[in-house]
Amino acid sequence: MEPMLLPEVESNPQPGPYHDVIQANLRAGREYPQIWHLFAYRPQATDHLSRFTQEIMRGPASISPGLRELIAAYTSYRNNTQFCFKSHAAVAAELLENEDLVWSVLRDFERSPLEEREKVLFRFIEKVHRDAVHITQADMQQLNAAGWDDEAIYIAITVCALFNFYNRWIDATGVHPLSEEGHREGGKRMAEHGYLRK
Repeated sequence: MEPMLLPEVESNPQPGPYHDVIQANLRAGREYPQIWHLFAYRPQATDHLSRFTQEIMRGPASISPGLRELIAAYTSYRNNTQFCFKSHAAVAAELLENEDLVWSVLRDFERSPLEEREKVLFRFIEKVHRDAVHITQADMQQLNAAGWDDEAIYIAITVCALFNFYNRWIDATGVHPLSEEGHREGGKRMAEHGYLRK
């Protein structure tokens, strides 16, 4: 894999779980996600980010983890962040048990087999992603009418906002996508274990 754009970050993991998993994969000659270097460089900051991400993506909520992963993948696809959309499409495919559905949503959710209430949610996510300043109470009323409660809307907004952050973080530091097999294996691992490293 090509090096990242910040060699000091890539070569200087600090002690902690990400340091350990990076070293284990290097010793074994295995492919691994370069985002681990971003978490390993400033663990005193990124430990909070890992816990926040775990709670938003896997914590109890009225919106399923699979749908949250699909929102993450969709947001990343709209930003053309290769590493993130391939990673989270793989996780969503595992959790939803339907890879074809995931890719149909990424390409054109309006023509996808999503239920209408889910399409209402994705129309809203598109507005959060592109035009959040113009969201009004009318948008919330449409979501409520489709059966989404405030908790689900809060989680959906937060996932979209969080992955806009991750997309910029990944692209600007030069994190590269994995092989197709690497993304599939990573999707299985994240579907099972989530976002915390121990």
